[in-house]
Amino acid sequence: MRRLLAILMLVLCAATAVSAASPRSKPRPLQPPPVPMTSAQDILRWINSYRQNPEPHRLPMTVQAMSKLALFKDLDSAGVYVGFTAGVLGANPNLAEKLVAQMFPMPPEDQVVIVRAIAYSGLPEWKALLRKFVERMPARKVLIEHYLYGKGQTLMKLPLDTTPAALDTLWGYYFATGSTEHVGRILTTLPWSKDQNDVEKLTLGNMAKWTIANNALQDKDLLDYLKQEMNTRPKDVAEPLRDVITAAETFETSRIRKEAMNAIEELKRKGPASGRNMVWWGTAGQTALALGCVVVSALGHPEVGLPCVIGGAVSGAVIKYLAPQ
Repeated sequence: MRRLLAILMLVLCAATAVSAASPRSKPRPLQPPPVPMTSAQDILRWINSYRQNPEPHRLPMTVQAMSKLALFKDLDSAGVYVGFTAGVLGANPNLAEKLVAQMFPMPPEDQVVIVRAIAYSGLPEWKALLRKFVERMPARKVLIEHYLYGKGQTLMKLPLDTTPAALDTLWGYYFATGSTEHVGRILTTLPWSKDQNDVEKLTLGNMAKWTIANNALQDKDLLDYLKQEMNTRPKDVAEPLRDVITAAETFETSRIRKEAMNAIEELKRKGPASGRNMVWWGTAGQTALALGCVVVSALGHPEVGLPCVIGGAVSGAVIKYLAPQ
């Protein structure tokens, strides 16, 4: 009899436990659905706050919004978006395949961004991941094979002296992950900010210098990293880096811009020695400094970056902002 009572007590306790954990218990409040991104401003705001509140599940929706807003139309000005997408994938290896799959359907011309984001992600198995989506992107077969079997370069191996988009892409990766390794590559271009023979390198070096200063002004972790690096880098990097840190701490980043433009104008006036670079300055050079506005805006300077982003190319408003006052 006592044994029977003990069994009944165990059954009653188990039933009580199940009842307490049943769906009839107080429901958890539902999370509000993500707000659709309908403008470049929405996207930049999300990029700006991403590291404080990572939401990788929103990446596919955001990439599709970028496509609909034609932010991939000019790939030279889309580096920050490619880098950011790559960074989110790289930081979430267990979700990467699912995130990429949810980016489709994607117009064939914009699929370049997906291919590059996978290649630039830094994932150990990025080639295997890219192979899984070959059939989804038949129009990009040649490009995919270029990365899988050819000379397609990963992000950390991209040459920085041939295109301003490479610097932009490194910044995008940093915005997604806070990776100082990628900022470290940007620091290697600082000596170019004093190049007196090549207007292309002079422009890219000053673009790097200006964006580092503006982003450090908004990002204490970045500023702390720069201070540490100043003591370990060679003199040709440490000297301009010290100037960057001072500008960020004294809120004098506009001085960096003015000095950059003055240096470029001076080199342009030197004549035949720099004439071979004048065609580059007329197009890519101005684009380089305008692209800097994109990465600056992602960390809190929308008044600088948005005209460039919305226009999808270099806008008069950005060039006017960058020009000497």
